[in-house]
Amino acid sequence: MIVEDVMSKSLKTVNPETPMIKVVSMMSLYRLSGLPVVTDTNKLVGFISERDVFIKLFPSLEDLMNNQASINMSEAMSIYKEVIGRKVEALMTKQVISIAPDQPILKAASTMICHKFRRIPVTVGGRLVGMLSLGDVHKAIYMANVTDNA
Repeated sequence: MIVEDVMSKSLKTVNPETPMIKVVSMMSLYRLSGLPVVTDTNKLVGFISERDVFIKLFPSLEDLMNNQASINMSEAMSIYKEVIGRKVEALMTKQVISIAPDQPILKAASTMICHKFRRIPVTVGGRLVGMLSLGDVHKAIYMANVTDNA
């Protein structure tokens, strides 16, 4: 079984110029933990996740270890308003790992597990064609193995 057989093709995406307020609204309304960032020609140029938003609320580990910063939870809440006032390009992960649609699903799953991803973009020639989640892989394996034996 290959990625193309089980990937999601109906995708919500954003572009680098999308305001973060729109992104966090989409994440909250549609229960999305991340979104692919694409150009007008559907070229994958990044990924924006809830982690990318929340990491900006706190000092870096290096600053904490060097006693150059401390964590102030009240201040972190006010920083959130600043963060969502930015554009996607300021926060997105730019070095995105993707997979090909003709890749075996277990190889794709091993890539996700190795990188601690729950989902991964599927690309052809740098263009986004789908998304694959660990849930997609699990469901496909279940349907192929368990339901036939039940």
